Amino acid sequence: MELRTLRYFVAVAEELHFGRAATRLHMSQPPLSRAVKRLEADVGALLFTRSPTGVTLTPVGAVLLDETRALLDHADRVRVRVSAAAGGATLTVGILGDGTDPGVSRLAAAYRRTHPGIDIRIRETDLTDPTCGLRTGQVDVALTRAPFDETALTVRELRTDPVGVVLRADDPLARCDRLRLADLSDRRWFRFPEGTDPAWQSYWNGGTPREGPVVRAVQECLHAVLWNGTVGLAPLGHDLPAELAVVPLVDMAPSRVVAVCNEGDTNPLVRSFIGIAAAAYRH
Repeated sequence: MELRTLRYFVAVAEELHFGRAATRLHMSQPPLSRAVKRLEADVGALLFTRSPTGVTLTPVGAVLLDETRALLDHADRVRVRVSAAAGGATLTVGILGDGTDPGVSRLAAAYRRTHPGIDIRIRETDLTDPTCGLRTGQVDVALTRAPFDETALTVRELRTDPVGVVLRADDPLARCDRLRLADLSDRRWFRFPEGTDPAWQSYWNGGTPREGPVVRAVQECLHAVLWNGTVGLAPLGHDLPAELAVVPLVDMAPSRVVAVCNEGDTNPLVRSFIGIAAAAYRH
């Protein structure tokens, strides 16, 4: 059993559909189907029950899935340790937003413990690229916030944060316990440059095109509020200058903290990073 074939099997078992698994693996469906059939011949039993709508695991397939996941995890650890022993193993992480997030601190500590020989490089990016340079190959994995165009990306949700509106402390609305987006309809909002991911832009503009100053970084957003009375959105729980206030929005979807890599990426450092991130952000 080749590791590549076992990875194919896991993709089909998780998607329960050959077409979706082939898309995830960036391959066409016929060679994927042939690979799984060869694996079934090697095992000597059917791994899937096929139907026009997809597949389901057989009892044999369920056992193989458990064993295969453990085997692939071990193979990834072997690659990581060998790479570290050989020297020069690096992982470039893109981070958007607040690097002081406790989840980031826990993740950094956990990753150092399990991968002491890996050189971690951090690339902090501005608000115009929610994927932190992942699409352009500048980073291997990104810690960021959704939503954005997820085409050809694998996105793992780590946490959700409620969102509020940032106002100057002397703004009359800053005295409210909570607000709705409609309460801000006549205000100027900060917005992002032309060409910024439309889903990302729409979310931070409350789903409506807005007028206001163009910003690229968190500090520019805060200064737009401080100097111009502009309003904007931000996750709750972040420290703000005394001159600013944040009021919870009751009709705004939470902000999703996510770890992102390129779809089909088999780099064991990336796979391990996302798994450790999921555990670190749960605490």
